[in-house]
Amino acid sequence: MNDPRTPAGDADEYSATALGSHWFERPAPGPVPDRVEGDVVRFGPGVTAFVRERGSGATAAGVWHGTLAGQPGDDRGPRGRRRGLRRYALAAAVLLAVLGFLAWQRYGPGVAVRDVAVRTSPDGPGCGGTADVVGLVRTDGRPGTLTYRWVRSDGTDSGLLRERVVRGQKQARLHLLWTFEGRGEYRAGAELRILSPSRHSAAARFTYRCP
Repeated sequence: MNDPRTPAGDADEYSATALGSHWFERPAPGPVPDRVEGDVVRFGPGVTAFVRERGSGATAAGVWHGTLAGQPGDDRGPRGRRRGLRRYALAAAVLLAVLGFLAWQRYGPGVAVRDVAVRTSPDGPGCGGTADVVGLVRTDGRPGTLTYRWVRSDGTDSGLLRERVVRGQKQARLHLLWTFEGRGEYRAGAELRILSPSRHSAAARFTYRCP
């Protein structure tokens, strides 16, 4: 039975391709999309569809601060400024603490005396000799001035003396040279009195012999 849609002269040559094209309808072309999804590159502040959907208030704020949908906001708002101020305040506090410590090290309290000792040879000098009495003053290593005097057992003293100590110097050696003359035997003593920065004292004894 002949199909009225089949051409009469070409029945034998009617191909499957032609048959398919006649018997199967091609799908109708879809509607052209309104837009293609993807990233939109804008120059300068602009308003995207996503921002418009969030409302005019958010849109105005986003445009005012120069932000776009899908991008992080600017940290230079009030909260970002507060964080920046806190960082600057912390750095300033650390700097002030360091400067204060250095100033205290340089201009703070002066030298402090830990202890005092006096020593000399117990045998004393020979005839017409000189005794070397040494006072050892141990300090805390700060710079300053020691005020002191030597008092001898014969009732005389050296007068007020001063010794300057520099930073890092933890010991000062103070010498008393006591010269003897004549023959005989004399039991002598010398006392070191530290008057400032605090009061300390120490003494040593020796014997002068000249037969």
